[in-house]
Amino acid sequence: MSKSLSKLEDHLGYWLRYVSNHVSQAFARKVEARGVTVAEWVLMRQMHSAGTANPSQLASSIGMTRGAISKLIERLCRKELVKRSSVEGDRRYQTVDLTPAGKRLVPVLARLADENDREFFGHLQPEEAKRFVGVLQDIVHRQGWKNLPVD
Repeated sequence: MSKSLSKLEDHLGYWLRYVSNHVSQAFARKVEARGVTVAEWVLMRQMHSAGTANPSQLASSIGMTRGAISKLIERLCRKELVKRSSVEGDRRYQTVDLTPAGKRLVPVLARLADENDREFFGHLQPEEAKRFVGVLQDIVHRQGWKNLPVD
């Protein structure tokens, strides 16, 4: 006797992934049209809030490895959106900050994030959206997740 198998559509995870993929891909296209990846946007947004910081602090706040942050910083430096500074007398200790161009770009990208949210979730009533976010935040809290989503 075989048990009937649940359908893909029976799983909440299926629907979360379905929605997440479409929302994430649409946002990725929007920020990539401005010359950055989603991971670079996440780092730039974090840097905007943190101000001048060292890469280790940024890695910890985002939940990425120091190596991954270093690669993102290097790419953003090449794009002239981030600048590195060394402490005099200790070239091993570096800080990073947004360049003027990076500081101008962050609000533009933030508006794209807002636009993306409106596009996909604007039909929700404010209380529905608040409840939806609350449920998702509860899942994050219960799982103990700390890393910011960058992909």
